[in-house]
Amino acid sequence: MMLESRVADLLEAPDAKLVIERAQAILADEAQRRRAFREWLRDDIKAEFINGEVIMHSPVKRRHLDATQNLTTLLRVYVHLHDLGAVDSEKALIGLTRNDYEPDICYWNNETANSFEDDQMEHPAPDLIVEILSKSTTGRYRGVKFEDYAAHGVQEYWIIDPVRKSVEQYQLDEPTMAFAFIAVLYLNDIITAITVPGFQIPVKAIFDKQVNLETLRVLMTKPV
Repeated sequence: MMLESRVADLLEAPDAKLVIERAQAILADEAQRRRAFREWLRDDIKAEFINGEVIMHSPVKRRHLDATQNLTTLLRVYVHLHDLGAVDSEKALIGLTRNDYEPDICYWNNETANSFEDDQMEHPAPDLIVEILSKSTTGRYRGVKFEDYAAHGVQEYWIIDPVRKSVEQYQLDEPTMAFAFIAVLYLNDIITAITVPGFQIPVKAIFDKQVNLETLRVLMTKPV
């Protein structure tokens, strides 16, 4: 509905045709630069193509790495044990209509994951995306990525703040194709994934090594 409304507003403008032609020219040039970006991108480079710009990622702080690895371990082990799909961390290229992203953590259900091939580089929109905040990424995670992920059908989105040790959880509202806020969860809370059947962990397991190990033991014996 939001997209239809924006199109309707544009078509009301007397210069709509000129605006559309200009936008088409810009997008055609952008598509060419996107092809060049993909040819240039290597597996030792973490970069994204967002609205015509190449965004290079700087090294992150220890707390960012720990949160990413802790959650990836729990999610990957659980998903693999129960044959629920695929989990990737940091280097899976997500190719959407206009942009290419490399989210911190992705999960695809079995129906999608079973179509993956060994030499595949570009992946479709995941069911769950998790991003770990840093000073340089906050604007994108709450801005263009927030809107783009939802517009392309990502069912669930977590934003993890490693400084405040919190997780924001969002779920796709399909009538509007926008994310609806679920909750902000802190160290004493439990988070339950909407898209990964049975995956429920203490938030503290994302940030604390001992709790992470204890949670891993529980997940390895937990039925779906």
